Amino acid sequence: MRAFLYDRPTAVDEAVAAVAADPQAAFLAGGTTQVDLMKDGVWTPDRLVDITRLPLRGILVESQQLKVGALTTMEELAAEPVVAQRLAFVREALLHGASVQLRNMATIGGNLLQRTRCRYFRDPTVSACNRRSPDSGCAAVDNVARMHAILGVDERCIALHASDVAVPLIAVDATVLVNGPTGQRRIPLTEFWVRADEGPSIENVLGHGDLITEIDIPLLPQGWRSGYLKVRDRASYEFALTSAAVALQLDGDLIADIRIALGGVGSVPWRAREAEEMLRGTPVDPLRFEQAGRAVMASAFTVPGTAFKVDLAVRTLSRQLLTLTEAER
Repeated sequence: MRAFLYDRPTAVDEAVAAVAADPQAAFLAGGTTQVDLMKDGVWTPDRLVDITRLPLRGILVESQQLKVGALTTMEELAAEPVVAQRLAFVREALLHGASVQLRNMATIGGNLLQRTRCRYFRDPTVSACNRRSPDSGCAAVDNVARMHAILGVDERCIALHASDVAVPLIAVDATVLVNGPTGQRRIPLTEFWVRADEGPSIENVLGHGDLITEIDIPLLPQGWRSGYLKVRDRASYEFALTSAAVALQLDGDLIADIRIALGGVGSVPWRAREAEEMLRGTPVDPLRFEQAGRAVMASAFTVPGTAFKVDLAVRTLSRQLLTLTEAER
């Protein structure tokens, strides 16, 4: 690992100013991804600004939403009773996201900002990586690509966004509060990440010096039911091959309203609006569940290693829809 400078500010404005003033500086929180990237030589900041002592930890429960400090850990959010009561699929995604040890270190803000787990991005000896080196190519397209994306990608980059909790968060239209050199602003998570097919080397809309300070999570209305299904190669400490976060409200045998997002398939956490539109206001019907999944997958870009994900994603979504609708009736 290269030598670097280390700062530990005590105020948000101080931290933002420190990073904004140095093009080679970066924020450091839980560090569960950043340290690995630094050891591998993929990420080489000259200065780390440690924000772990900033007053950005805690959960405020309001009548219609949660205000979650960006330094709140995954385990702390999962343990919040209101999350279990009104956001079950967020809790399930958190508990499926990592080991207990990592969940006690990893922050919510850091989880949303985690870099792709693409093996080619994380190996500096691989020259062809448009995310790391623009216009160099994409090694994953012609090599092993089982853990890569099929939505929001093209031949330039098929890197996958690996976050579990980001999937239900976009389903409920969560937003992030950002402090930056030009002030404070709110960004909907549905507009936060940049798809690989829109620019492989740009991962999100944050500018240099921008710091996530809070995540606002709307609570599902009373009477809604939600669930998160994660399909993976082993039962623990593994990223999703496919996942589905679904929240819905039934009116008899009709789906009165519904929210759907998918993980394990997109270069960004994927809001499945086509499926929502097909299912909202319709009777519970397993055949229509599959058709809704196929509608989302219609734009899939696959390579030999990822082609299996189309059918797997459809089955994952269908299974979660069946689980929730059968439980409600």
